[in-house]
Amino acid sequence: MTETVTDDVFARACRYGVMPVIAIEDAAHAIPLADALAEGGIPVAEVTFRTRAAADAMAKMAAERPDFLVGAGTVLDLDSLAAARQSGARFGLAPGFDPAIVDGAMASGWAFAPGIMTPSELSAAVRRGVKLCKFFPAGTAGGPKALAGISAPFAHLGMRFIPTGGVTVDNLGEWLKMDVIAAVGGTWIAKTDDIREGRWADITRNAKAAVEAVKRVRP
Repeated sequence: MTETVTDDVFARACRYGVMPVIAIEDAAHAIPLADALAEGGIPVAEVTFRTRAAADAMAKMAAERPDFLVGAGTVLDLDSLAAARQSGARFGLAPGFDPAIVDGAMASGWAFAPGIMTPSELSAAVRRGVKLCKFFPAGTAGGPKALAGISAPFAHLGMRFIPTGGVTVDNLGEWLKMDVIAAVGGTWIAKTDDIREGRWADITRNAKAAVEAVKRVRP
């Protein structure tokens, strides 16, 4: 099995139990951000296509920090899928389920986790052989109890999830107690304002706090 296989890449990306979700406005901040996260014990990030700098930021991280596992978030169309791969992103996630993007990622052997919020969307993902999904927006959709109910009929298939949206350092333990959770997505670790202002020490501190919170649930 090579690292281009979805299961292997996501096993690495999710091993820390928490995945920083990033909206970066200036690619010049990519390397100090990666260093701050790695120093805090989380050398992985989902860089979202919510800003124009996303592709350039991913490319800098991939080229200059090869040990840092950079992924693409908010992959909403095939152009974003292509841009993510060309930028060196090792995996991708989306807030929703688009069969064309899932098929495109699978055809190229690129690790991709679509988003789901309903049993119908989860059924569509299962039909395409997906094993890992983002659960979004996790808080608005009903939290851990909602995902427990949605995922129960699929438990025998080994489906796993990355809940994102409304997850914080204070409630991540509620999610990580669930066997179906691979990791949680967190926007609080490296907020856009902190990145913009270069508050790297704060980001490192947030990452360390998240790592400690994960260890309390998954020693």
